[in-house]
Amino acid sequence: MSTQYSPLLCVVLNILVFSVLEITGTNKFPGLIVFGDSTVDAGNNNQIPTLAKGNFLPYGQDFEGGKPTGRFCNGLLATDFLSQMLGIKNSIPAYLDPAFDIEDFATGVTFASAGTGYDVATSKVSAVIPLSKELEYYKEYLKKLSSFLGKDGAVKTARESLYVISVGTNDFILNYFTVPGRSSQYTIAEYEDFLIGIARNFLIELYNLGAKNIALVGLPPSGCLPLIKTLNLVPGRPNLEEIKKASKDFNVKLQNLVATLSIELDGIELVYADIYNPLLKIIQNPNLYGIENVKEGCCATGTVELGIICKAGNLLSCSDPSKYVFWDAVHPSEKVYGIVADILMNTTISKFGN
Repeated sequence: MSTQYSPLLCVVLNILVFSVLEITGTNKFPGLIVFGDSTVDAGNNNQIPTLAKGNFLPYGQDFEGGKPTGRFCNGLLATDFLSQMLGIKNSIPAYLDPAFDIEDFATGVTFASAGTGYDVATSKVSAVIPLSKELEYYKEYLKKLSSFLGKDGAVKTARESLYVISVGTNDFILNYFTVPGRSSQYTIAEYEDFLIGIARNFLIELYNLGAKNIALVGLPPSGCLPLIKTLNLVPGRPNLEEIKKASKDFNVKLQNLVATLSIELDGIELVYADIYNPLLKIIQNPNLYGIENVKEGCCATGTVELGIICKAGNLLSCSDPSKYVFWDAVHPSEKVYGIVADILMNTTISKFGN
């Protein structure tokens, strides 16, 4: 027999949960502010002329109300889960979504754009928002926040909020290893250093704008993505081992950057967020998490489909995404995002304030 809850009871329960979080000190950040790519885009791309969108079913089929918000997932993203776990809000809205305003954004917002990267050339591949523009939107947001909370309130919120930056995968799989240009200019090691320089400048500018608590997310095990495995079978495509090595090497350089800036920037709490090993553990030990399929995505055949191709092959989609590591050929399922968020809470996030 199913239990029915009234809307009023749900509201009361939410108030009680958030009150407990505040009392116990779990809610240590007034807001969650996000930059990056499709792993953290909640619908910004819906508002720009690009094909890199997920604002149609089957995307969002397990989101509240079965709503395709623009998240490249069947439901919530890791940042949504982190927001819940921190006692901030149920999900993080997209800055360009007209359904939300500064009152909503004051406690959490994402400027992310699916398909973007550190490299501006990467954003041009899919005609999406470059990381530099995300920062411009953040500056605009600070002005709105100042009008809403007052100057002191805005400064305090900016200083005490948690910032999550999740970007970089597209620089390799959409750009360097796919289109001519950067690969003719740089060796892979040189390109990694080029990206690190951009990341460094971005972090310093964000710090100078008031950010102090920053989690810099590393790359996933890109060689395990269904799309990359499928394309690896195509003659002339980059060797799978090259892609794996690039992810590992770049992550080491990100960790070194975090260590360096932690010394250089007074008062900053900059932490590296490892998602490579958690995802690899899930893929290598799926039975520990009630997962059955680690090779294909749930959407359509799960081998190459993402974006509009998922819509076209919707009738072939799996019946239970929670049994899959991947939702489409690139992005994790809501189940996996929840697992990763829980791991990050107990590793990365727990380091803040210690």
